[in-house]
Amino acid sequence: MSFSPILALHICSGTIGVLSGAAAVSFRKGSPRHRVAGNVFVVSMLSLGTTAVYLALMKSQMTNVFGGVLTIYLAATSWMTVRRREGKPGIFDWIALLAALTVGAVIVTYGFQAAHSPRGLKAGVPAGMYFFLGSIALLAAVGDVRMLVRGGIFGTQRVVRHLWRMCFALFIASASIFIARPHLFPALFRKTGLLLLLGIGPLILMVFWLIRVRVQSGQKKKPASVRRAVYSARAKALPGGVQ
Repeated sequence: MSFSPILALHICSGTIGVLSGAAAVSFRKGSPRHRVAGNVFVVSMLSLGTTAVYLALMKSQMTNVFGGVLTIYLAATSWMTVRRREGKPGIFDWIALLAALTVGAVIVTYGFQAAHSPRGLKAGVPAGMYFFLGSIALLAAVGDVRMLVRGGIFGTQRVVRHLWRMCFALFIASASIFIARPHLFPALFRKTGLLLLLGIGPLILMVFWLIRVRVQSGQKKKPASVRRAVYSARAKALPGGVQ
């Protein structure tokens, strides 16, 4: 396909998405800079996914079509998680669930087709990659189901949902640039493994922030338990052991 405005938009969206995503991950969570960078990232990912779907349809590359849809889904659901305050889910969440189930089922099916092919590939993609992305989509769908059943998502789980979906969308963008297209970069980058590190960097940061969020959540709960223990000890020390 010759160079087109859609392709130019796709490239710009991916570049801006990676830069803004890295900035959003680096800034303090909840700060004004984090929110601005996050909004830019979401818009970039939606543009990246949409243009990827269009270009893939033009080339009849169905694997990239579902990859683009998965990117849109992750970015949109992550943004909605923090955009909408804690409360009941709406029609958007049901549509997102349907999209995740469809994409996950199709990608896993492609994985089985690749696994049973002579070379273990489908459209040049190994079976393991299909199973990896398909599992992510289906796990995200499970999270959607749990949220719908509970009537919403609250507290630390809300932060975790936003965090991992945003980071995984960033991973798709970074892997598409640094891992899938190493020929765009100097040989030194390829030989030192820097491109691989940049490609999987969002996953490393995702694990770091998930652990940190869990630890901080546990620390916030600790003072309350300590106060209860102190109160109980003092109550027992009163005459008659009044509690």
